[in-house]
Amino acid sequence: MRALPLADPGTPDHRSPARFLVWLMRSQVVTLLGGIFFGVLWMSAQAVLPAVIGRAIDAGVTARDTSALLGWAGALLAVGSVQVVAGIVRHRFAVTNWLAAAYTTVQVVTRQVTRLGAELPRRVSTGEVVAIGSSDIGHLGHALDVTARASGAVVSIVLVAVILFQTSLPLALLVLAGVPALLLALGPLLAPLQRRTTRQRELTGSLTNLATDIVGGLRVLLGIGGERVFHRRYVERSRDVRRAGVEVGRVQSWLDSAQVFLPGVLVVLVVWIGARFAVSGRISPGELVAFYGYATFLLIPVRTLTEFANKWIKALVSARRVVRVLALEPAGHGARPAPAPGAELTDPASGVTIRAGRVTAIVADPPEEAVALVDRLGGFAPAAPGAEPTWGGVPIPEVDPAELRSRVVVAGATDGLFSGRLREVLDVRDRGEDAVRRAVETASATDVVAALPTGWDAPVHERGRSFSGGQRQRLVLARALAVDPEVLLLVEPTSAVDAHTEGRIADQLGAHRRGRTTVVTTTSPLVLDRADEVVLLLDGRETARGTHADLLERVPAYRAVVTREELPV
Repeated sequence: MRALPLADPGTPDHRSPARFLVWLMRSQVVTLLGGIFFGVLWMSAQAVLPAVIGRAIDAGVTARDTSALLGWAGALLAVGSVQVVAGIVRHRFAVTNWLAAAYTTVQVVTRQVTRLGAELPRRVSTGEVVAIGSSDIGHLGHALDVTARASGAVVSIVLVAVILFQTSLPLALLVLAGVPALLLALGPLLAPLQRRTTRQRELTGSLTNLATDIVGGLRVLLGIGGERVFHRRYVERSRDVRRAGVEVGRVQSWLDSAQVFLPGVLVVLVVWIGARFAVSGRISPGELVAFYGYATFLLIPVRTLTEFANKWIKALVSARRVVRVLALEPAGHGARPAPAPGAELTDPASGVTIRAGRVTAIVADPPEEAVALVDRLGGFAPAAPGAEPTWGGVPIPEVDPAELRSRVVVAGATDGLFSGRLREVLDVRDRGEDAVRRAVETASATDVVAALPTGWDAPVHERGRSFSGGQRQRLVLARALAVDPEVLLLVEPTSAVDAHTEGRIADQLGAHRRGRTTVVTTTSPLVLDRADEVVLLLDGRETARGTHADLLERVPAYRAVVTREELPV
């Protein structure tokens, strides 16, 4: 059995959903073939049981031959034992295949999510990613699980047909013609099922995304009285999902009914014809019992084959969502080396140049333009053709992503914290305890650590929800400072802290980052006053540059943004 999770899941083929499923099968071909082998053995053993019982009746009971009866009883025990052992081993392989498919998918998707980083929410909804981990991996696992049983179903049907050919040509022809006819009869239901399942998944992902947004912004909604509006929207989306689910259920119910009814018709035909042959003397009593056993047994492989078609349709729908995420490329995915340390950052779209080794503050009206500038400089957002930001003359989208991420770090105001021990959560690049303590002091978060019962070993819960907004923001800032990158881009790092704490952070930030490039988007006078240089963006373009005091004195638009002073009309 395979050790999970895998050390290296490999490189998936995401050119199409079908190719991804084929890649998934090839990545676990050994356990898949093992499951197929024991699936064939397990179902073949079931297929020959009626023949053994029929022979025991004819050679032992009807002929009153005790030794023959005991011999066939022993054969029945042997075949039954093979079936039991093969069934147990098949199930173990099935579970392994299910888990391997799920783990492999989660690993490659997680690797892709890590590769995209902060760019992910801009390219794909949260609901899409959540759906992959909550439901899609199950459908992919079921597809590989059912493959082993479906292989056994095909072989067992052929085996039954061969046995019937040796006994009765009409019954054999009935089986050979009946099974394909059943599958063809179910075919018209499969295409609508796939379309409606795809639609339901899309709506469910959209609903999950809406729910995530509502929960994340609940405090804001309550503050502005918008909870009723979003509640109504959520109810409407829920109704759409429910209607789509009903449509899927309607087709699924017809398919489930057909899976029982149509094989039942085949069983009735086989039993009725077999009974007539037995009455006319064309087959023996034992063969009649065997025919009834075959007819009953055939329900299992036929239903398995329809289950196979059903689950592979759902797997293709799920694989489509997976390949959509895997096909995304980061905004910067070149391979050129980054420039030597000390290079300037330039953004033609805004006309801003960030000088190396200084703390540069960005003030923008509207504020989103400052965030957009940081995203472009950090390589998280595409720029217009011909206006790509550069770093030492090298276009940032062409810089090797690994080098870019190691030397340029972007920290947002709403970033969360990972789960784990506090010291491990803050020291994401193993800089050491001294670097983390110094970063915590600069971020004025020493009191946060001191207040924890177990200090540096205190557990951090999901996204740091046990901390207040200001505490979490300071810890996020400390984490970014502990990384100590060559270029640090901070988005509103003090927006949730009080003025006293903000002043301490502003006083210490320059000294902590001395000699390295730091960009801070903010409108806080305390932070702006300590910056080496301040850049004013109006409508996305640099309008003025200087110190905080200089801009306050000579640029009315800057004064209006920072002090909320209204300009004269």
